[in-house]
Amino acid sequence: MKKTLGIAVALMCLFINVQAQKKNVDKVVAVVGSNIILLSELNQQYAIYLNQGNPADDRIKCMYLQQMLIQKLLKQQAEIDSIVVEDAQVDDELDKRMRYQIKRMGGQEQLEQFLHKSALQYKDEMRPDVKEGLIAQKMQAKITENISVTPLEVKKYFDSYQKDSLPDIGTEVEVGEIVLYPKLTKAEKQKSYDKLEAMRIRIKEGEDFGFLAKSYSEDPGSASEGGDYGFIDRTTMVKEFTAWAFKLKAGEMSPVFETEYGYHLLQVLERRGETAHVRHILVKPQTTPESLTRLKLKADSIYKDIAVNKMPFAFAASNYSDNKETQYNGGMMLYADDVTARTTFIPVDKLDPSVFVVIDTMKVGEVSQPVAFSSPEQGKEGYKIFFLKSKIPPHKGNLEQDYPKFKERAQKEKEDRVVSEWFQKRKETTYIKVDEEFATCDEMKLWAKNENK
Repeated sequence: MKKTLGIAVALMCLFINVQAQKKNVDKVVAVVGSNIILLSELNQQYAIYLNQGNPADDRIKCMYLQQMLIQKLLKQQAEIDSIVVEDAQVDDELDKRMRYQIKRMGGQEQLEQFLHKSALQYKDEMRPDVKEGLIAQKMQAKITENISVTPLEVKKYFDSYQKDSLPDIGTEVEVGEIVLYPKLTKAEKQKSYDKLEAMRIRIKEGEDFGFLAKSYSEDPGSASEGGDYGFIDRTTMVKEFTAWAFKLKAGEMSPVFETEYGYHLLQVLERRGETAHVRHILVKPQTTPESLTRLKLKADSIYKDIAVNKMPFAFAASNYSDNKETQYNGGMMLYADDVTARTTFIPVDKLDPSVFVVIDTMKVGEVSQPVAFSSPEQGKEGYKIFFLKSKIPPHKGNLEQDYPKFKERAQKEKEDRVVSEWFQKRKETTYIKVDEEFATCDEMKLWAKNENK
């Protein structure tokens, strides 16, 4: 409680400080070519950091200023190279950030009270920074787009390790899964349909769509924003949702329709080219005991086909699994970290505990009996069948077993080196000045060398 209160007070003090600065002329804390960075911009980034529940620490401002300097350099080159981002992409990123901020503050009303402005106004103020960040990301991707490593470079990278400094690779497993969700009958879903249809009538009679979305929508990502999804394009949502979003005119509302997520009521607020600003209300049909009984019988049958009748697990996954991410990947679960690309080899300490408990006692090649699961955050429950494809014991990193890992690390090192060289060249030819208040930051020392050029 004390920690929460302390963060709230810090946030409020910082907000008042930023507002006071905006009433006067903003202090320029850094200049990069023709671009400037204002103290209020830096403080806004710091406010977001605090809003994420982090402890107050002025040193973090130095890190943010470093990131902003990098972003300005990338933006400057992007303008030269005519790199742009679409408005729909900016809208999508803004919506993601707003949903996160609203969740952190405990609701849209709390966020607006803290900011002393509407969420829409806050989004408009954030737009330039978000757009600039996306442009910078695109520019950095362009710098590294043609970089690759050869097997010889991977070998050279591996040989750069001292024998006793080779990384220790913990136990890794390849795990397949078949995920089964209950299929509800029309009668079992009727109650949810009727609930949303009643809301549609209430809206037609004059009730506020946004209020009903806040009160009843079961979409955790948009309910707090009155169901507002921001602008979407034709690739953003599932096909049924997209069909209605681009069939309706601004101001029109759809009938109740169904997707894999449940029943929806959708309203188009604005059309802009090939994008549409939409909001919706979602009601998810509730699983019934009868549907779970039917599902258990189906899961038992699939298990028997694999374990007794020797049906290949990959075939069963592609035909029966309801997990679209793994269904056509032989049912194999995937893992990725900040360095390694997506792989089927998963460190056991990164496995979901509910998965580890099942596969821990299994032998390689075995299939588990159906395991009941429940996911409250997704509002889903059902059964899973697991397959332990392989298990690699702990070992020192080596090329024979771990070539993909060392290839990814060699690739990352090469990309980092190219980006670093790019920044070094641009720093030498770009006017950069850092305010003396931040010039003593460790992160600023390299940038400050250029300030008199």
